[in-house]
Amino acid sequence: MKDFFRANSLLLLLFSTCLFGLKAQTTDLARVEYMRVPFSDGDQSLNRFRALIQAPIPIKDDYLIFGAEYRKLDLDFREDVPFNRERIKSTQRIEASLGYVKKLKNTNWRIAGKGGVRIASTLNTSLGKDDFIYMGALYAINDVKERNEEGAVVGKPYRLILGLVYSTTPGRNYPIPLVNYFRKINETWSYTVGVPKTLIRYTFNEKNHLQAFATLDNFFANIQDNVRIPNNDRVGENISMTNVVIGLGYEFYFTDHLQYYLYAGHTVYNEYRIRDNNREDVYVIENDNTFYIRTGIKFKI
Repeated sequence: MKDFFRANSLLLLLFSTCLFGLKAQTTDLARVEYMRVPFSDGDQSLNRFRALIQAPIPIKDDYLIFGAEYRKLDLDFREDVPFNRERIKSTQRIEASLGYVKKLKNTNWRIAGKGGVRIASTLNTSLGKDDFIYMGALYAINDVKERNEEGAVVGKPYRLILGLVYSTTPGRNYPIPLVNYFRKINETWSYTVGVPKTLIRYTFNEKNHLQAFATLDNFFANIQDNVRIPNNDRVGENISMTNVVIGLGYEFYFTDHLQYYLYAGHTVYNEYRIRDNNREDVYVIENDNTFYIRTGIKFKI
């Protein structure tokens, strides 16, 4: 089983969700996570629970991958707003996806494709067409690992991912490019450059890792019961958040594949707002920089 995990460590890189369809690079098979963003004035905060599972099915040298994810985001209001806060107090996201990874003969390259459907909504009433988002993505993955006669990795392994991601998120009718590069410098240092996360990692030992990171985190959800802002008479049709965070992260490995993590930092860009379907701002809930914390447990390849 360990050899299987090591030999196919890149096969789930096409899975995760971020940036309204831009995919994070992850080798997680399962994850449970909690995030908290206390707003700068201390009167309200953002809390998110996330759980995901991914199942690869081998087909000769290729893989079929099923994925599912659930996110619940709660906004803790403690100040007056010019609309009924119950309409946006909680949003949920439910996603199912199917991907395929194919190895190209006599090369280190693999190509991958993914399609999926997502429900992203306040879920105050029955589902409608605006609650559904459809996604598609194509990837090219080059994973280079030099191995000795015993099969152990030597040299400086690296991984390059190139891709295009598209979703039917309102106001974004074009594909988003993706570039991600990972390099292991030596047994102690490694780094990743890309979106949504860039980091440099220091490995103390097999169990304890420390990283400095910059990451992009966000969400989008349809407001089923649209809100009208009295002072400008505009209608809010969806709600979104975008954070750019810099900080430090700690990872502890219980086993080779079971990990606890804690990431803490501060936003350098923070917007949480209600918009219409043309992505025009209707009401700004928060745009001051603040503290950010995310923690959880995951089982990964």
